Amino acid sequence: MKYTDEQIAELGENIIRTLKTVYDPEIPVDIYELGLIYDVQISEEGDVKVVMTLTTPNCPVAESLPAEVKEKVGEVEGVNDVALDLTFEPAWNKEMMSEEAKFELGML
Repeated sequence: MKYTDEQIAELGENIIRTLKTVYDPEIPVDIYELGLIYDVQISEEGDVKVVMTLTTPNCPVAESLPAEVKEKVGEVEGVNDVALDLTFEPAWNKEMMSEEAKFELGML
């Protein structure tokens, strides 16, 4: 089955909602607001590619956080398959956080 642009947009919103339920255990802000999600690509078949990073390459959750993201995105209704691309280019920095995240962490 091929999804329409409208269905892909709705699926994207549901994926983002799901990503906002995943937290970096060291920072009380979700990974989406932290700016750790660089890209979410959705094919017409419902295959999803998530490009993400971690706050540091030797982050204590380097193994578990990407696995949690892949699992939770895979549970979103309409998602067929999930590929996760973990990258450190560009390196994450505090400027990538949303205004909401900066406020939450007392940086504003």
